[in-house]
Order: sequence, then structure tokens, then C-alpha cells
Amino acid sequence: MSEELTPENPETEETEPVKQRKNGLYPGVSDELAASMKSGWADTELHGLEPIAQAGHTADRRAALSARFPGERLVIPAGRLKTRSNDTEYAFRASTEYAYLTGDQTQDGVLVLEPKDDGHEATVYLLPRSDRENGEFWLDGQGELWVGRRHSLTEAEKLLGIPAKDVRELPAALTEATGPVRNVRGHDAGIEAALADKVTAERDEELRVFLSEARLVKDAFEIAELEKACDITARGFEDVVKVLDKAEATSERYIEGTFFLRARVEGNDIGYGSICAAGPHATTLHWVRNDGAVRSGELLLLDAGVETNDLYTADVTRTLPINGTFTPLQRKIYDAVYEAQEAGIAAVKPGADYRAFHDAAQRVLTEKLVEWGLLGDLSVDKVLELGLQRRWTLHGTGHMLGMDVHDCAAARTEAYVDGTLEPGVCLTVEPGLYFQADDLTVPEEYRGIGVRIEDDILVTEDGNRNLSDKLPRQADEVEAWMARLKG
Repeated sequence: MSEELTPENPETEETEPVKQRKNGLYPGVSDELAASMKSGWADTELHGLEPIAQAGHTADRRAALSARFPGERLVIPAGRLKTRSNDTEYAFRASTEYAYLTGDQTQDGVLVLEPKDDGHEATVYLLPRSDRENGEFWLDGQGELWVGRRHSLTEAEKLLGIPAKDVRELPAALTEATGPVRNVRGHDAGIEAALADKVTAERDEELRVFLSEARLVKDAFEIAELEKACDITARGFEDVVKVLDKAEATSERYIEGTFFLRARVEGNDIGYGSICAAGPHATTLHWVRNDGAVRSGELLLLDAGVETNDLYTADVTRTLPINGTFTPLQRKIYDAVYEAQEAGIAAVKPGADYRAFHDAAQRVLTEKLVEWGLLGDLSVDKVLELGLQRRWTLHGTGHMLGMDVHDCAAARTEAYVDGTLEPGVCLTVEPGLYFQADDLTVPEEYRGIGVRIEDDILVTEDGNRNLSDKLPRQADEVEAWMARLKG
């Protein structure tokens, strides 16, 4: 990684001198070099740009937001870079609320809806092209010579279908603003400082909750993106099966890296930290260290999802026999989870209680645990009443899915888990059984076995559709699929 001449973009006005990097190899910039760098550059303005594919959908989303909060200024930031170490940053990912309303993903962006008599006027505030006159473009750590070209404000307007202004002018404008204001917190400290005396936590939370609930029902663009995410994810799982021999020779990290390659080639990234849990690691729900051994005869629980370039993620889990064949006990546990998932998926339909799929899957798993003698002489109903099955089922059976892997998380309970399913809702159905390696309440042969099966289910007008059905689930089909991929 080359060493740029200055520290990261100073939080000062662009007219101030660009700071030199401490311990840089050049002591300064000569007048002659500065003059040279100001001239001799071609005009790269892009012309004939068309709006992005979701521009119409983002306009509809902003209209719904405007209708909910008439007469109020609404501020939705994208967020800023976060330092990983010293002068290196984490890869930027725009806030979900900002990307949902604009389709833009650039750092430091802020969407502002200014109240008007008949609604709101939207403006997106962005960093413009780097200034060549003061040397920002080549001397600043976030200048375009270092990190790449940005769209001009004119280009951004054409792409997003929203008027664009220089974001560096926004804090001062917000400081002077009057009237009621709401802000999505947690993404931009500078914007929050400018609004400190104009907002309340309660009112800001109402804005966040509304935007979370707005995503409960997906529009056509979002459904297409989730389908794309699931299709790419299926190819990533196929990639993993093909290299399980290499993973056995190395570690779970080979699996992680293999899936990540597919995510980066066909999408934007992974939607969350991949869980590549082999053997007893499969009993740890969020095993993301991925540094363990991969052994023939054990199971691999792979929970992974690709995030598309428009930031919609899949969330899929398959539990696979590493050598391609389930042992009788592994198959017994796997079949129990499969049966529970089938019951859960069948309960996903318009008009059903959100909780119905969870209850259906938990009942099946509890029936199996009672049948196997793990709960003494208690009845299934009594076990469910006391929640005793949770020692081995552990988690809820699913969650909303979309731009966040756990989408709509800020929604009100009555609109989410106590709500009713309707067409356009997308959720996961993911029952599991987990027998910890140190669990003395189960037979020894059960210990260290973890199984989860997870699919992404779209509620339709007449039932549901499994968006991730390109990956087999039934045990015989899993074995046949693995044998085919391994050749």
C-alpha cells in the first residue's frame, strides 16, 4: 500500500492548506510542482447518464417518508469512514436507511428532505469532485488520485434523480435551520453535532422505526435483488463443496475464503460474517473465527450469504457431511431438522401470524427430542410450555431479511413478531439442533453435532416461494449433489 503525502481528509474547509503527513518522505511541495499539478488534465465529465435502476422505487420510498412526517426537516446520513488501524479504514458501507432512500452508496453523503407546502423537497448532499486548484485531489488522503474518481454533483443528480449539493456546506446550514427536525442517528457525528439543539432522541427514534417498518414489505426491485443474492449464494456453496478436500488439508478458513471470492466477484461483499463451522464448532451459533480443522466423517455447518451490489443480502445455511455421506446418527438429527423446516415453511403464508412458522418448527423439534428420550417423561406440550427444548434448539426460527441480514430490526414488536404476514415479506426459516460437546444430558454420540438448515422465503399472494431452493435440502439430495460436484 503506497504512502500518500497527507493524513486522512482533515475535517476543515477545503480552502485551508492540505496538511503534510508526519514522517512523509517529501518535506514539502515546490511552487513549480504545485503549479504543474493544477493543469494538464482532461475533462472527464460523464454525459448522457441514465437514472439508476431503482431510481423510481427510491422516489416512491421518499414520498412515503414525506407523507409520514409533514412539515418536518428529515436528515438521513450515509455515514463516514471508520478507522481500522492508524490511517487505514474499514471498507465503507452506506447506512441502510440512506441507501434505501437514495440508491447511493458513497461515504459522507446526507439526504435532506426540506418541508414544503405540498410535502418535501429532497436534496442529496455529497462530496464533489476533488479540488485540483488547492491540490486536494493529489495531496489529501481521500483525494481522487489516491482513492479513485467521484461522481460530480451534476452526474449524481442524473443518476439518482435527486438535486445534489456540496455536503461540506451542510453542517453550517443545519446549524442555522429552524423548525422541527429529525435525524437518523449513529452514522455521522458531524451532522449530529450540528443538530444537537434541534432534535430529541424520541423523535429521532420514531424516524428510525418508520424506516425500519417501511422495509417489511419488499417492492419489485428488492425482490429481484434478493433472488439475485440467493442465486449467487448457491454458486458460492457449490464452490465450497468442490474444494472440501483443500479445506481438510488446511482449515475452515479455506471455506471462508472460497465463499468470499464468489461474493466479491458477483456481488458487493458477504452480507455478514460467514459461519464456516466444522465438527463441534457447528454447535456455536455465530462461529466466525473459522480457524478450526475440517475432518472427514464430521459435519460442516455453512451459514453464508452474498450481498448484491445494491446491498441486498441472502442468508442461507446448509449442514453438509464433509466426506459426502451422513452417518446414521447424523442423518437422524438432520432429518429431524429438515422435517421441522418443512413444517415452518408450510406455515409461511399471507394472513398467518408471524410467529406461526416458529411455533410449527419448534413443535416438530420438541416431538423428536421427546421421542429420543432426552426430556424424560414430559409431554410435548409441557416441554413447549416450559421452553425446555431450547437447551438444544437455542434460537428463534427466523427473521426478516433484506438490506440488513436481520432486516427491519427497529420495527415495533406489534408490526414485526406480533404482526401478520403479507405478500412481499421476506424472511428466513432456519430451525436447528445443537448438542454441545460438553453436554452430559445427552448420549455421548450426540455430543458435538450441530445441524441447521436455512432458506429465504418470500410470502406470495397464495403462499410462499423459496428463493434459495437451488440448493438441495433433503438428505439424499444433498449427498447426490455433493457427489456430482466432487466429480
